[in-house]
Amino acid sequence: MRDYSEEIRRITGINPRKCMRCGKCSAVCPAYEEMEYHPHQFVAMIERGAVEELMASRAIWNCLSCMACLERCPRSVEPSRLVEAARLMVIRQAGKNHLLPDEIPGLLDEELPQQALVSALRKYGK
Repeated sequence: MRDYSEEIRRITGINPRKCMRCGKCSAVCPAYEEMEYHPHQFVAMIERGAVEELMASRAIWNCLSCMACLERCPRSVEPSRLVEAARLMVIRQAGKNHLLPDEIPGLLDEELPQQALVSALRKYGK
């Protein structure tokens, strides 16, 4: 059985044990009402090893990645980065994180900034 919690810690470099469960991250979250789990709960789930439950949740897709939770966190736990890592693990499990070079031209938009292309290459090129 894979240790998803350890993998998320490795991907993000974040220690979820730093969280003191103050709830400031959840209080500022603009998507709070749309989530079954909230930012402080994401952190707690990763810490206790309930990552598969989190990965099966729609809550990780409702996170806006706005980083408001990071701004309010007194301990710099970064719940949004933990959620992004959980999303990435779901995508990798589904085998949908790879693009073939021949597929890329058909996906390009002339209005797309170069930075988005480089970011996509880094994210999906592994």
